[in-house]
This record gives sequence, structure tokens and C-alpha cells, in this order.
Amino acid sequence: MPPNETIVLIGAGVIGLTTALTLQTHLSPSQSILLIARDFPSTISINYASPWAGAHYRPIPGTTPQALRESSQARRTYAAFKRLVAQEPAAGIKEVEGIEYLENPPEEYLEKRGVEDAYSSYLDGFCQLRSGRDGEDGLPEGVKWGVRYKTFVVNSPVYCAHLLRRFVLNGGRTMTYDLTDMNEAFYLGENVKTVVNCSGMGLNDSKSFIIRGQTCLVRNPCAITLTRQNSDGTWSFCIPRPLYGGTIIGGTKEPNNWDPNPSPETRAKLLSNAAKWFPFTAGSQGKFDVIRDIVGRRPAREGGMRIEVERIADGKTVVHAYGAGGRGFELSVGVAEDVVDLMFENGILRTKALL
Repeated sequence: MPPNETIVLIGAGVIGLTTALTLQTHLSPSQSILLIARDFPSTISINYASPWAGAHYRPIPGTTPQALRESSQARRTYAAFKRLVAQEPAAGIKEVEGIEYLENPPEEYLEKRGVEDAYSSYLDGFCQLRSGRDGEDGLPEGVKWGVRYKTFVVNSPVYCAHLLRRFVLNGGRTMTYDLTDMNEAFYLGENVKTVVNCSGMGLNDSKSFIIRGQTCLVRNPCAITLTRQNSDGTWSFCIPRPLYGGTIIGGTKEPNNWDPNPSPETRAKLLSNAAKWFPFTAGSQGKFDVIRDIVGRRPAREGGMRIEVERIADGKTVVHAYGAGGRGFELSVGVAEDVVDLMFENGILRTKALL
């Protein structure tokens, strides 16, 4: 009988937790997963991005290989979220209407193929909005591109805690540990031959960088998620958090900005834009009851996510899956499935789940 094998998975963000759950359904009787991370859903750290996320499902069009790969991952995540909403309403995900208004749309939003792949081919209730029309199908003044569709919003702290509970109840083990080097992970469990690297920043990857984001969490309710691109290229959005989690108003995208302090000027701009553009209840009267200012660091990577197998010395293997930037939630299930497929292709997994 072969010795028991531990697969060590690094990272308890939404990518790591989703991957750990997906892997559990394919383990052989002699395999187990040890999830190690510096931060878990019960902790608060500016470098632990997932609990700070808005988060909503918003596609991004494009026709590059990276964009098409992410579109596939997003499409599979959309289907999984739809199932989860029906089966586990306490997970912290809710279906709502999503609207996008772009004042100065990038070229990829004007390419028919990319928009079809990312939006119209699978999103429920998809509608392309047109200028000159009145009512729901029309564009507001100054907006050149717009769509509406059924989408999902996520109470990110609740959802991450939900994933972790499921992982533990399924027999998964956890360890709080701050890795200095990838090689450490091979010594943290019994007979570790494979490490799955969902560490966000990749552990000393020179291509990784942070994208600073600042948002406001407010008590004011909002029934939809609306994203607006301003004429200067900046973005504004409102995202209601299910299960009485308030509403996120955002936001900024500042690559390589390490300032941990919320900017009062940014807060004022976010709330001013929200009062002009977003459909909060009439009782708000353009004023907001702020619960807290949020600053988080999205783990991004030049060229997009790294999803690949790396063979190292002594028959050991690292499976990389990190660098999602601000798209961790909307790509999470697709990324986890791609990691599992890679592990089957490389003989690390041998047991297909019974569906």
C-alpha cells in the first residue's frame, strides 16, 4: 500500500479556497490536502485581498489569448454561482441586475467577437443599450456604451468563511504559517510531493505587483450593481453585499501604490460620484452613512495569472495559480477547474469525481 501523500496548498484567498474545495473531490484515499496561509477569513490584513473585495461578477471582453482564457474561466464561474445561489443561499451570493455605462469605451468593448464571448453568449437577461432610446434600453447622456444583464454580488467575508467551513468539514486541514520560500512548504506535511501555489503574489515572482484599491462601505441600500467608466478613464461602481452586508462604493486602481491609508479626497470623490450616478433609495438624498473606508492590495501579475506546472528537484512539483488582480471572485471556479485539469494531465490526480 503506498504511503499517505499530503498535497500542500498555499493561500486562503478566494482562489486558494475554491481550488482546495475542487481538489477535494478528486483525491485518492491515500491523498489529503493541507491548506497553509498567513491569513484566513477570520483575520484582517491589508495584504489579504479577498475579504476586502466588492465583489461582483463583471465580465471583461477581449480577443487576446489571455482574455479568452479568462472569459472561459469567468463563464464557468458564472454557472457555478448560479447553482450555488439556488442550493446554498447562506453562502453570501445573490443574483441581481448588473448595469455598465462607459463614457469612453476601450477598443475591446467595441469588438463584436469579444463582447459576444464575454457577455451576450451566456449572460442571462443580456441587453445591449443604445443611444437615443428612452427607458431601460437607453443610454444616459454622455455614455457611449452600455449593457444590462443578470449577475451576482458577493458578501466576500461571508463567502470566504463559507468556503473554508466546507473545506474543513470535508476533511481538509489548515495551518497558519508565513512562508519565506516555496521550498518550506514541502516540509509542512507527510510525504509532500506537490505544492499548489495560490499565494496571490506568487512568493517572490518579479512579475507580480499590487494594485491598490480604495472603496467605502456604506449602510445605504442599493438593489443593483452598477459600474460606470468616466470619460477620463477612471471607474466608479456600487455593489450591494448580500445578507445585510451594506453596499460597497468604489473605487480606485493604483498599481504599485503601497500607501495603506485611506485618502479623504478619494472618499469624497467616490461618494460624490455615487450621489450623481447610482440608484440608492430615495431616503439617501445624496448622503451616505459610511461604515468604514477600505484599502486593499489586489495581487496582480504582468501578463495575467500564472497557471502552470513547474517541476523542481527530487521529483517535486509546484502547480501555480496566482496573480488574478481584481478578478479573483469572477474567475475563481474556472481557475480551480483548470488547476485540477493540469494536475490530471501531470499524473498528480487520478480520481475523477462522481457527479
